[in-house]
Amino acid sequence: MSLPPLALLLLGAGGLRAAEPGGGGGSSSSSGGSSSAMEELATEQEAEESHRQDSVSLLTFILLLTLTILTIWLFKHRRVRFLHETGLAMIYGLIVGVILRYGTPSTSGHDKPFSCSQEDRPFTTLLVNVSGKFFEYTLKGEISPGKIHNVEQNDMLRKVTFDPEVFFNILLPPIIFHAGYSLKKRHFFRNLGSILAYAFLGTAVSCFIIGNLMYGVVKLMKLVGQLSGKFYYTDCLLFGAIISATDPVTVLAIFNELHADVDLYALLFGESVLNDAVAIVLSSSIVAYQPTGENTHAFDAAAFFKSVGVFLGIFSGSFMMGAVTGVVTALVTKFTKLHCFPLLETALFFLMSWSTFLLAEACGFTGVVAVLFCGITQAHYTYNNLSVESRSRTKQLFEVLHFLAENFIFSYMGLALFTFQKHIFSPVFIIGAFVAIFLGRAAHIYPLSFLLNLGRRHKISWNFQHMMMFSGLRGAMAFALAIRDTATYSHQMMFSTTLLIVFFTVWIVGGGTTPMLSWLNIRVGVDPDQDPPPTNDSFQVLQGDGPDSERRNRTKQESAWLFRLWYSFDHNYLKPILTHSGPPLTTTLPSWCGLIARCLTSPQVYDNQEQLREEDSDFILNDGDLTVTYGDTTITANGSSGPHTATTSLDGRRTKSSSEEALERDLGAADHEVTSRGTRLVFPLEDNA
Repeated sequence: MSLPPLALLLLGAGGLRAAEPGGGGGSSSSSGGSSSAMEELATEQEAEESHRQDSVSLLTFILLLTLTILTIWLFKHRRVRFLHETGLAMIYGLIVGVILRYGTPSTSGHDKPFSCSQEDRPFTTLLVNVSGKFFEYTLKGEISPGKIHNVEQNDMLRKVTFDPEVFFNILLPPIIFHAGYSLKKRHFFRNLGSILAYAFLGTAVSCFIIGNLMYGVVKLMKLVGQLSGKFYYTDCLLFGAIISATDPVTVLAIFNELHADVDLYALLFGESVLNDAVAIVLSSSIVAYQPTGENTHAFDAAAFFKSVGVFLGIFSGSFMMGAVTGVVTALVTKFTKLHCFPLLETALFFLMSWSTFLLAEACGFTGVVAVLFCGITQAHYTYNNLSVESRSRTKQLFEVLHFLAENFIFSYMGLALFTFQKHIFSPVFIIGAFVAIFLGRAAHIYPLSFLLNLGRRHKISWNFQHMMMFSGLRGAMAFALAIRDTATYSHQMMFSTTLLIVFFTVWIVGGGTTPMLSWLNIRVGVDPDQDPPPTNDSFQVLQGDGPDSERRNRTKQESAWLFRLWYSFDHNYLKPILTHSGPPLTTTLPSWCGLIARCLTSPQVYDNQEQLREEDSDFILNDGDLTVTYGDTTITANGSSGPHTATTSLDGRRTKSSSEEALERDLGAADHEVTSRGTRLVFPLEDNA
């Protein structure tokens, strides 16, 4: 076989194998046309065989998902809760992985290694001249010298080993988008402050605690001679960021099925949604940590602050990109008549949502963060502009995609335990990782809960904290982050350990959710719109218009202060601009903006008597809807208060008394008048952090 200089150079620099088509060097140019025809036939046969193996590998995963769905139905029919659907998918993946590993013969054995030393860096593409025919080869990764003769020879196992980018670009977007699009905004926003604290501060604390503990474990491994490769401090921090991404899908599914306490559900769901985004940006920031000088893994203040800047820049940029894409989609659906064509409307919604992920990745941001906030924005604005048919279609479409993608990933986890070729299992590292995760989760939940309870009227009780501690499962995001880079010794060990941690938490911790709920005496069978029973610190509300009006008023007051600051601006300006709901801009903008207000206000706003038809209309507190009593004190909608003996006029207006100023400070005075409509309702008035 003759190789041109360039091909020889690339082949040697990459340290790869070049497989010679046809099993050898081929025939000489004088062998005649019969040999050439035989070579073409062999090439066609190889292409056909490759196509068949591709079909078999995809069919394998489809059969796995089909079997999982049927077993899920059986479990639901029998009310079995000790194993979630994701655990089932992993078990079936393990079974198929064993069959593929030990039940299928090797199908290729004619790879021939070449080597040269002209270059010191690998190239992504090789052009190999085989008897005048050029063949292209792509870089698959580095192979350690000790494993040069153990490269996978089973073509079927090669086919079922997916490129990690498949997970990020195809499987993750529908999972993350569905989390934002299906967000229960009422309970999310009433606990917004606590959720942000757990997701941002808690994830950072967990990352650094796990990273430092694992660095001690690595030092111990080196001391006892169980470390055969390089493992730096930054690698330990990266592992801390990867494994801090919680995915309590099993716990949340059981919560949803049993109708567990809505605030606990909101805290766990909100934390898991946001901390996935934080974990991926945190891991990118750690990778970007590059100290100057000879030791590129030592601590450097400038590099540290640069990583912090990278974290803030990537997160804020991704957030803006997702929000802007959602806003653009809302404007398109509002100012066009796509609602007359539900199929086109749904297709545009789907493409705009998915493209957010790819756009963010292409611009150097994080697609997970972008598509998450795109989903939240789409649910808040675009959803209200869609036709009834498109609303149903988009909800069901992303729910199905989320279900299939998530179960596909968990099935692949089971396969990967046997099909992945670079596993490094270290008992010391694995045990140390479990201990570090437990301590990191404890340092994440309990201290933060204590601090948050200092500012919450409705405290996060000890049984809630224990349940949150127990529910720190790892899942799809941790796996996807770990498998994305397995080029080095340390990353291979991290991936293998992450896989075992996911198995343990999904099977053992997920299976113990129902007994743990019973042991901790956490409420189940709760209506999502029902609030906890009143306590001694309850407020009584006098207002009318039935349960919907009660829920709107209650949620507005119970929501976190951060949301209440944002709400007025959103309701008066953004909703009328981006949707067909809200007050007309002609009533909220200054008079000199009349032309702009008329152009941006939808005609439906004037025609629709129920302007607030969106799902989150329960956030809205109308003027004069509310009168509150607390003990001997009466509180108006604007936060004013007085003794029960204070007078109230027929139109609802009442005079202030001397004790009003204190409660004005507690509730945050607004500018509303008072109206009492006659129906007495009782609920705890919480101002959660």
